[in-house]
Amino acid sequence: MNELVVLTQGEVLAEVQGQVGLITLNRAKALNALSLEMVRSIMHVLVAWQQDPRVKAVAMRGMGKEAPFGAFCAGGDIRFFHQAALAGDPRLEDFFTEEYRLNHLIHCYTKPCIVFMDGIVMGGGMGLAQGASLRIATERTKMAMPETMIGLFPDVGGGYFLSRCQGALGEYLGLTGQMLNGAEAVFAGLADVLCDSDSLNSLWQQLPLLDWVHPDEAVKNFMSPYAQATQAAQGAKPVWWSSEVNHAFEAADLQGIAKSLQLTGHTQALEALHKRSPLMLAVTLEQIRKARHMNLSDELRMERDMVRHSFHPQHLLRMSKQSDTVEGIRALAVDKDHAPRWSPAHINEVTPEMVTPFFTSPWPAAAHPLVDLQAPQT
Repeated sequence: MNELVVLTQGEVLAEVQGQVGLITLNRAKALNALSLEMVRSIMHVLVAWQQDPRVKAVAMRGMGKEAPFGAFCAGGDIRFFHQAALAGDPRLEDFFTEEYRLNHLIHCYTKPCIVFMDGIVMGGGMGLAQGASLRIATERTKMAMPETMIGLFPDVGGGYFLSRCQGALGEYLGLTGQMLNGAEAVFAGLADVLCDSDSLNSLWQQLPLLDWVHPDEAVKNFMSPYAQATQAAQGAKPVWWSSEVNHAFEAADLQGIAKSLQLTGHTQALEALHKRSPLMLAVTLEQIRKARHMNLSDELRMERDMVRHSFHPQHLLRMSKQSDTVEGIRALAVDKDHAPRWSPAHINEVTPEMVTPFFTSPWPAAAHPLVDLQAPQT
């Protein structure tokens, strides 16, 4: 098979070269933020390639403003979320159901999946990347799960992969939205390899030329030149991470975390928390701690419940337009006043009665949108 073009235009470019399926997210002006159509296109291609014996591996990258790389994916299309929530557009429900199915597929993919996490890798971009068998970061990587800034929680499997970070690092990343560079992503266990961005084009072009008879060996040899840099990053603790901060984020509740940060003088982390939705900080903390004891499929089902409650907070006697999620997106991306009116406004006003219903499914078990997701093989 010399070359089989699957998709050649639009916001997702996909082709097979040699024995490798190649996907390029092609929405550069929006930093490759995911639309529902993009989610569907990626899902369609990955399912087809998983069933095609001629395809031995897949790889994914993002299109930069002028050329490939330089940006991977900034997340979901939050402006669409805002418009759809206010209009009661059912495609909002479809988006999260189908996105989480795509996340699950990548985690469970039966062939090597290589993701080039160059530039922005946030939210939905993390959902595409974290299930991959090889996650490549560079010095240009800007990785984060910043959802609490828009009154949401780190979804797309965020509870699952953040809870697997060392100590309470996952709680810290999920609550503060701390941005990681490539080396920090490797330290956190959210990237497998650190390479220089100048090598990316060459690496992409090498993929179809590799001997894929033994896929695991091919991937190992592919990344061997970067083993030293990767190993150094694994042992290089970021300046913002310390045993004191870890201890603070091990506190039993959100109020305890804030108090510990205050007492130890870690004002940077505390200031980050004060900019975010107090309610969704508490929800996120509960999510990560529950997820630590869950398999991926159950965790994604939990997130699907949570996102329904985020946009439809009926247990708080609020309409969609009154949710912290809609308000947070308004402040950041619609009106851009960066002055969200959170409800409640302060961490100390959040109660367990506000948080607990986020984890109650609005669907009977047999009717859950993700009922058929199977636990990944270990």
